[in-house]
Amino acid sequence: MKADLNFHGTNGSYGPHAWHPFPAKFPPQLPRFLIERLSAPGDVVLDPMLGSGTTLVEAVRLGRRAIGCDIDPLARMIAGAKLTPIDPSAALEEGLTVLSAAQRDCWQDGHRLRQDFQLRFDGKTADFIDYWFLPQHQIELFSLLQRIEALPQGSIREFLNVVFSSTIIAKSGGVSLARDLAHTRPHRDMKKAPASAFVEFSKRLERIVAAIGKSMPHEIEANSSPGANGAMDLSEGHCQAEILAASAAETGLPPESIDLIITSPPYANNAIDYMRAHKFSLVWFGWKIDELSRIRAQYLGHDAMSSREYKNLPDQCQETIATLAERDARKAQTLRRYFGEMVTVIAEMKRVLKRGGAAVIVVATSNLRGIDVQTHKGLASIGESAGFDLAGIGVRRLDRDKRMMPARWGTQQSSQIEARMHDEYVIGLVKP
Repeated sequence: MKADLNFHGTNGSYGPHAWHPFPAKFPPQLPRFLIERLSAPGDVVLDPMLGSGTTLVEAVRLGRRAIGCDIDPLARMIAGAKLTPIDPSAALEEGLTVLSAAQRDCWQDGHRLRQDFQLRFDGKTADFIDYWFLPQHQIELFSLLQRIEALPQGSIREFLNVVFSSTIIAKSGGVSLARDLAHTRPHRDMKKAPASAFVEFSKRLERIVAAIGKSMPHEIEANSSPGANGAMDLSEGHCQAEILAASAAETGLPPESIDLIITSPPYANNAIDYMRAHKFSLVWFGWKIDELSRIRAQYLGHDAMSSREYKNLPDQCQETIATLAERDARKAQTLRRYFGEMVTVIAEMKRVLKRGGAAVIVVATSNLRGIDVQTHKGLASIGESAGFDLAGIGVRRLDRDKRMMPARWGTQQSSQIEARMHDEYVIGLVKP
């Protein structure tokens, strides 16, 4: 926890890490640093809130077994594709074949495509698509999707699903009418002129395929173990990866089955609303808007009110909640829910972790109504209350130029952007 955890000036976009936008990812160098020092080859590494799978990818690269949990379907899809070995040449060839066939379908069989399109979506989901996607792009996306779905189940189909999704959820551009979609704060811009879905799919296919065979940057590769050149062997008897559709509070894993946990929970103020952006992609894969809304309400840190009381929080948490309540009772209740749910999550982490094992939680604090709620101190106190030993709390300065949620330096706090914190905290817990 006393080491330099900033990793400024390093490249975190090697291998599959840059395949698909995902906000608030920590740099892959961070889990790699921790995995190398806190586990051994063959150990089991868990990320109970896996996000885009950064921890799992680095664990597999280092010859560990990796397990990840997430209730977000898009997170599981992206992470699953990243963890599945794929032949770049075959992926490119199949992707170009899909693209060519989809273009032909659009030109020659547009009436049939429109009929199939209208049968695929329920009313509320169709309304969502009509609001955010122009008719031409709807049919282009649908023709691509049908051709991808016609492929046999396997690694290439999973990979092309991620390419397809990346044409929608993009750092810039994208084929919807949404602006700021990758930052999970979409707003419709009728002046936006989205590029053809075919053009975007082609560009992203070629870029992502080119990244598959790239080795890791020199600054990491020089100090890495065998297998660090980008290849991930998931064969039986070697390192393995498993992704579970489970919450961090109820992983379903056996007691004391995990050697190391590395995870990053969401912001306490729901600053990143993952499902608000992810549904733009998930609706195309068969998820209904109502289903996704139900999943969103289960997110850790969601701002929906809960009937649970969340008693027995540590004094550190209670004092912060009381201070916030003086300014905003509803925000205080949301924070109480967040800390209360993290009590359950950290208890589950302790249950599945082996004795002597470490749990590392990477978290940013939040500013609510002008109050720094010091999330890191709250989670550290929850960890100690659960029976963990607190090894320490490290601090890492966020790299402003690489953040998905940009912030300006300075002392002015006149906007939400400027009020966001510039540090992350790395909480080290050990199960005695």
